[in-house]
Amino acid sequence: MSNTSNRHTAYIALGSNLGDREQWLLQAIKALEARANISVEAVSALYETDPVGYTDQDAFLNMAIKVSTTLSPLELLREQLDIENELGRVRQVRWGPRTIDLDLLLYDNVSLETEQLILPHPRMLERAFVLVPLHDVLELDHALYHEVELVAKKALQLRKEGITLWKTINWPNV
Repeated sequence: MSNTSNRHTAYIALGSNLGDREQWLLQAIKALEARANISVEAVSALYETDPVGYTDQDAFLNMAIKVSTTLSPLELLREQLDIENELGRVRQVRWGPRTIDLDLLLYDNVSLETEQLILPHPRMLERAFVLVPLHDVLELDHALYHEVELVAKKALQLRKEGITLWKTINWPNV
């Protein structure tokens, strides 16, 4: 059960490479914002990125968002999975094409390892398509100075690896 008096900060990566990729991302953000226990605080720019893992597919649009929530990490993950299902996510090929992908990257300073969820996200420091947008939203959060510095250094190292600024977003005036 959630403790509704305590708000937590979480960072979520979003990606899409099917259909109107930008619309899928915006619909996912709006679906998160519509949840009673989740408030979208900041959004990164959109980045067009080469596929990773399974490479025989279209380019992705990726971004990251900062949310404030009263949900626990596992409850937030469940909401994300519900939104993926609502937006037609089908899981057929690992790292394959998708309408929407929502990955919980960070939740406060929580370290967690369960069958359903590992925090911080175990592969985020290896992926430019996660780090570059995450850096956009972390930059605004001075309480996470150490994490911002770590992400910034890794993002700069990986920045040229198949990632291009695609568009900026004026949230919440989308």
